[in-house]
Amino acid sequence: MLNSRFEWTILLLVLALLGGAWIVYSQEPVVDAAATAGVSEAPLAGYLAPDFTLNTIVGETVTLADFQGRPVILNFWATWCPPCRAEIPHFQEASVKYNGQVAILGIDQGEPANLVSDFAAGFNITYPLLLDPDNTANRLYNVQALPTTYFIDRQGLVREVYTGILNQAVLEDRIERLLKGD
Repeated sequence: MLNSRFEWTILLLVLALLGGAWIVYSQEPVVDAAATAGVSEAPLAGYLAPDFTLNTIVGETVTLADFQGRPVILNFWATWCPPCRAEIPHFQEASVKYNGQVAILGIDQGEPANLVSDFAAGFNITYPLLLDPDNTANRLYNVQALPTTYFIDRQGLVREVYTGILNQAVLEDRIERLLKGD
């Protein structure tokens, strides 16, 4: 058993060194654009994000490829989903804070345009909300639960898939990582 203050100090230092080594070892490598040439599309971390084309609630056509060179956050949600409703203000705040640096796209799960439009007005949402009336993008991204959020880097690689409600701190942390290229 550890009896002295010195032994405890040594133990804590060893644990700190092991923890630091684990953090360095487990970091994902930064991937450059040339390295993505042979990477296939899949809705999984480390793969190219599958491309899609959807319409916004105001009828504009949006294609994921339009945002190449800029980090993208895809948030799959629905108006009837309480956790989705809880995190919407965080996405709105982030869209204002990181305006032009990152694209935030909300992809609604199969609801009519008028319902989504009324919801957007009620929550003062200014980032693009995309309609997925037949759940094509939801199936393409294999969305199993709402909300689900995909973090996509500048090269179009999925960096993280987050299922469940995001708070403001986690959302901004992930955005900052994307902007730094981590």
